[in-house]
Amino acid sequence: MQITIDQNSGFCFGVTRAITAAESELEKGPLYCLGDIVHNGQEVARLELKGLQTIDYDDLRTLPSHSRVLFRAHGEPPATYWIARQRGIEIIDATCPVVKKLQDRIRECYETHKNDSSLPPQIVIYGQPGHAEVIGLQGQTNNTAIVIEHPDQMDRLDFSRPIYLFSQTTKSVEGFQRLVEAIKSQCTNHNSQITMHNSQLALEVHDTICRNVANRVQRLQDFARAQDIVIFVGGAKSSNARVLYNHCVEANPNTIFISSPDELQSAISNQLSEITNPDTKVGICGATSTPQWLMEQVSERLSAF
Repeated sequence: MQITIDQNSGFCFGVTRAITAAESELEKGPLYCLGDIVHNGQEVARLELKGLQTIDYDDLRTLPSHSRVLFRAHGEPPATYWIARQRGIEIIDATCPVVKKLQDRIRECYETHKNDSSLPPQIVIYGQPGHAEVIGLQGQTNNTAIVIEHPDQMDRLDFSRPIYLFSQTTKSVEGFQRLVEAIKSQCTNHNSQITMHNSQLALEVHDTICRNVANRVQRLQDFARAQDIVIFVGGAKSSNARVLYNHCVEANPNTIFISSPDELQSAISNQLSEITNPDTKVGICGATSTPQWLMEQVSERLSAF
């Protein structure tokens, strides 16, 4: 078979920056990371072998003072910084600059409008509930922001009040546009005036999706169409992996999702005859949280067949 690894797949800038920071700080001494540094179990395990210790919020409250804790690319709410400082913890802040800018914009919007007593505003985040980035974004609004992932969840909104719409950085552009159109339609039904970026009117839309991630979609689909079979490698907990995998399936329905080389054999068991055909083109790609070395391991395991 002909095996090709997609050279446009792999870590995005924010994840690369966080992992580089972790490796650099580990050379200085013990280091903790609040939550998985990336939504990929294999990369987390690699860094843990280097000494990185993954902790949760309960652990953060009991760490000795002067401990060193890395905040990952997803970002954290203000409360987490407060807890760490109260404990005398040294913070290594690896928040992705794109996420940090979004946090600042949402906090500024909240601070500007929180006292609009005549028409209390609604800050709405298009995102995955419970996702680490979304938790950090909600924290900028004292946890008053409303999180919506699908247009059928719009019953959570009060269309008689102003709506300020933002997006999680890794969500799909198409999904965001569908939500915008659905909200506009509902606002029209309520005889609300629609505009973009005007706080005096009913709906203010901020497209805050990271284009470095969004622009991968077209390149990924072009890659998938050129293959007979696609092996998509992504973390089971990665929101971005699921989004990109679905785009891959749109371009090539013969796409298989795995999280590690150990899952490969069972995943392709029904396609062994096709995969071992010398004319079959097999493409390997992944998410923004998928390390290059992991895709290479999958390629090596695949070659063994």
